[in-house]
Amino acid sequence: MPGMSGTVLIVDDDAAVRSALKFALEVEGLDVRLYDGPVAVLADASLPDRGCLVIDYRMPVMDGLQLTDQLRARNVELPVILITGRVSDDLRRRAVKSGIRQVLEKPLLNGTLVEGIRSALATPA
Repeated sequence: MPGMSGTVLIVDDDAAVRSALKFALEVEGLDVRLYDGPVAVLADASLPDRGCLVIDYRMPVMDGLQLTDQLRARNVELPVILITGRVSDDLRRRAVKSGIRQVLEKPLLNGTLVEGIRSALATPA
């Protein structure tokens, strides 16, 4: 896809989910980095300038909204897609307030995640 570049950063405490997402996204030709939780991504001093974050909502230490806020406080402005097992109107409102691009409910079916990622990567920084 012309104009699309960057790395997809997946932050999820579930190893099976990380592995499955990595496989599915690499099959689509996307560059993927995995993080096992908020502490790991916050500790990475080499986050890319281009890409997007796919962050699980429910994780130990802090949730996906808190992680997004921490990243924004560190001037990480990559688009965020939040994934969760259960989406509520309250969660959607809070996500919008945190500047999250999209909230998707697991299981991630019908290419919705790939579409969201491709849209995020095509958006100018």
